[in-house]
Amino acid sequence: MVFNTGAALLDAIVLAVVSKDGEGTYGYKITQDVRSAIELSESTLYPVLRRLQKEECLEVYDLAIDGRNRRYYKITEKGRVQLNLYKGEWGSYSQKISRIFEEAG
Repeated sequence: MVFNTGAALLDAIVLAVVSKDGEGTYGYKITQDVRSAIELSESTLYPVLRRLQKEECLEVYDLAIDGRNRRYYKITEKGRVQLNLYKGEWGSYSQKISRIFEEAG
């Protein structure tokens, strides 16, 4: 993709992906789901997850799977509020950009 992804958009995408599963989801699956929309490396994702956890938008828990601990991320109520704010802002932003492209000669 030729467009850079800013931190706010990346946060919004990660919150949206994590919110799809009420019980939470793990890092590798989050990476795969985000990659369906934008290019993203795991080394980029984990700092985003840590920041969202620090901001209390995500909670974290470990679950033993096949004898190994897997870290799960679950959206919090504060995270849902932030996601709804992002969704509203994105709607307005994307409409304005689309209008400019449609009006271009």
